[in-house]
Amino acid sequence: MKANTLLGLLGGALALADQRTGFYNNPEPLIPSTEGASTEELEARWGTDWGFSGITTFAHLKHTKCLVSPDELFDIGIIGIPFDTAVTYRPGARFGPRAIRAASARQTSFRGFNHRAGLNPYASWPVILDCGDIPVTPFDNALALHQMTSGYLELVSRKAYNYENPPSHKHPKLITLGGDHSIALPALRALNQVYGKPVSVIHFDAHLDTWHPGKYPSTWANSPTQADFTHGSMFWLARQEGLIANSTSVHAGLRTRLSGEDYSDYEDDDQQGFLRIEADDIEILGVEGVVRAIMERMGTENPVYLSVDIDVIDPGLAPGTGTPEVGGWTSREMIQILRGIDGLNLVGADIVEVAPAYDMTGESTALAAAQLVFEMVTSMVKRGLQDRGEYIERVPPRKNWFLSSEKVVGTDDSVSSQKPLKHDEI
Repeated sequence: MKANTLLGLLGGALALADQRTGFYNNPEPLIPSTEGASTEELEARWGTDWGFSGITTFAHLKHTKCLVSPDELFDIGIIGIPFDTAVTYRPGARFGPRAIRAASARQTSFRGFNHRAGLNPYASWPVILDCGDIPVTPFDNALALHQMTSGYLELVSRKAYNYENPPSHKHPKLITLGGDHSIALPALRALNQVYGKPVSVIHFDAHLDTWHPGKYPSTWANSPTQADFTHGSMFWLARQEGLIANSTSVHAGLRTRLSGEDYSDYEDDDQQGFLRIEADDIEILGVEGVVRAIMERMGTENPVYLSVDIDVIDPGLAPGTGTPEVGGWTSREMIQILRGIDGLNLVGADIVEVAPAYDMTGESTALAAAQLVFEMVTSMVKRGLQDRGEYIERVPPRKNWFLSSEKVVGTDDSVSSQKPLKHDEI
């Protein structure tokens, strides 16, 4: 090697060492000057958490007690409702918000790019906050319902940070971490007041949740009582109150047992205007068929509330839930369906019925829930970018490779082989 080349390399190395320390040449820590470092410098040094560090907020988002911080404007809020005293089988979903937040630890803004949407929702246009929890009494369901409705209405009625950009974005959107499924009723009550009309509901669940309260046996009291408000009757109540748009709402993932000896539960459900997609239908329709049925029913302009009961996923994959039903969808199928319906006009969403006491040690149920929230956030952000005219369609490199009986074919049919490609070849 020529002497001048060696000197040039050495000089470059020394210059780099002046900027960044090496393994063995860390400088002696010094007491900061009285002026101190700038906020930008401190943020660069200390502002990033690893997945396993930091206070447990959803995806390491900034935590603000939004209910007591009206001046802290935001566009999308993650709000917990730790309520589970309306369940009919196994309690424990009051610990769902805590479990979902913990399971979201590997979601960070510096590694949050969603490859299917071509965007990083945590580094895009909206201000996204973890708004903490709505404090809810565990002793009185009537009071709890009032608290949940008041708290949700307090937040969703505020002015969004990016007010009217896009034009329809006047109020922040909330993604609720439940809690049992009854928390959907206060959300629908609040949304009805803010938007001034019923909203469509896309409801992913093993169960109908449109049961008439009288279907639950009781000879101890005449209706109505607090017992009418359960995690299986809240959509019936919402329909009675005119909160749900008729003929544009959908159940998906159903596999519930029915009451009595006939299909009267389905007849009741028909009167409430839901399209039913059974869990078994995915074998016939496939993911694309399920997506198509939902989108044709709901459209892209109607305001939509997305409600996901984690029991839509098979309990072999998500056992930590209050009313498990065998024969559900896989987490991959559920994620693909959410990705397929990202054109919906979401005004709110929830993920409910995560009961960590029944989960496996690997947090499989909570991990699935955290991933579904990531997809919900992505869909809201993507729709906002589209409405702002800022969305850029990005296609992942070498998308949709598959192995045929004779060759490996890409979308452009440009590569073929008699054997599968290795990872580093793709």
